[in-house]
Amino acid sequence: MINVLFVCLGNICRSPTAEGVFSALVEKEGLSQSIRIDSAGTGAWHTGSPPDDRAQAAAKARGYDLSLQRARKIIDTDFHIFHYIVAMDRKNYTDLLHIAPPEMRSKIQLFLTFAPNLSVAEVPDPYYGGPDGFARVLDLIESASRGLLRDIRRQHLDNNKEN
Repeated sequence: MINVLFVCLGNICRSPTAEGVFSALVEKEGLSQSIRIDSAGTGAWHTGSPPDDRAQAAAKARGYDLSLQRARKIIDTDFHIFHYIVAMDRKNYTDLLHIAPPEMRSKIQLFLTFAPNLSVAEVPDPYYGGPDGFARVLDLIESASRGLLRDIRRQHLDNNKEN
């Protein structure tokens, strides 16, 4: 089982969107028994809250359901459980590096490194913007999700088939 954790600031916009999009892709590819997906925030302001209504509406318009998710803050054990800890932007990436045990820091990656064809390095926070921001976030997340799944297959799943 490969464990993937998506992380943003409050866990109500970007990381739950990434969790929903990536979960749908993994399910579509028939890999739900091989990949576990979760999301968290570096802050605890929204703990227990569902994703932002605008994030849910934008996701639903593309066929993704975020309604059962609840925000949580990343905890120490996450660094040991998850193989991929995927930050939405540089600020959260840096924050994760500061709180991670030194031997676990190599697991932390910027999400858009899995979509090198894009002209941006970070998934922007749409919280204070309009609905177009949530659509843009979905575009970026869909692209990076495909790249992340390719990486997981190459690094973990395809190798297991030969054993």
